[in-house]
Amino acid sequence: MIKKRWIKTMFVLLAALLAAGCQNTDKKEEAKDQADGNKEVYQFVDVLGQQYEAELLEAVPKNTYDLKRIKKKDGYQRYTDEAGNILSKAGIDVSEYQPSVDWSKVKASGIDFAIIRVGFRGYGQEGRLVEDAMFKSHMEGALAAGLDVGVYFFSQAVDKEEAYEEAQFVLERIRPYAVTYPVVFDTEEIKNEEARTDHLKKEQFTANCVTFCDAVKEAGYETMIYANMKWMAFTLDLNELAGYKKWYADYEPLPQCPYEFSMWQYTEKGKVPGIEGNVDLNLCFENFGS
Repeated sequence: MIKKRWIKTMFVLLAALLAAGCQNTDKKEEAKDQADGNKEVYQFVDVLGQQYEAELLEAVPKNTYDLKRIKKKDGYQRYTDEAGNILSKAGIDVSEYQPSVDWSKVKASGIDFAIIRVGFRGYGQEGRLVEDAMFKSHMEGALAAGLDVGVYFFSQAVDKEEAYEEAQFVLERIRPYAVTYPVVFDTEEIKNEEARTDHLKKEQFTANCVTFCDAVKEAGYETMIYANMKWMAFTLDLNELAGYKKWYADYEPLPQCPYEFSMWQYTEKGKVPGIEGNVDLNLCFENFGS
């Protein structure tokens, strides 16, 4: 009889403990939901029209541009003051995919600068570093026409050592040229193909950005990180990258990015005199040039 009473008591205690545990879990979940509900968010769409929502990071500096002052003038997007005076610079970015460029016509059309691809790292496991086939020709042509130039490198670095290697690859090749615009680290999602960076986590992508940009800054050049809205929202740690300038890609009519950025790539289907086919067009809010 005593044994049965003892077993019954134990069952009652166990049930009470389980109930208390569930209640605590419910309270924790409720507190978490409440905390999540207090977080500010923003919405955006990507180039495919997919809608996303992301947390607005409180510590990351916000952009203060008056978007009503972004207007198309003389064929290119411009940022103006209240009186309509142009405050921005118009630019293109080119690579071997634009094999024939009449740089004098590009300059005469109102383009101020060009960001030229130095090279890239291959997608495969070998990850070879390759110089862009048109790098030297584009650099020489743009500079001869009087354009300011910057450069970018398409990265597939899987660790900091490879990111540093990419920086040195770039620095060695730009040394003979007057590079006045930023040296850009370009890391992107590879669509429809396997890439050696597919397994990387946010921490590694971010560390690679820091390593490349710091090596470039140490060499005396302006530096910048290229990213679209989705990459900035979910792949890079913007808290860690707050001190680095951004080149932001977004093909919506106006920028959606709530954070600071220095340059906006607003289309990949631009038309510029002197270039056959499409070319990326950019609006730069800062005057990096000579």
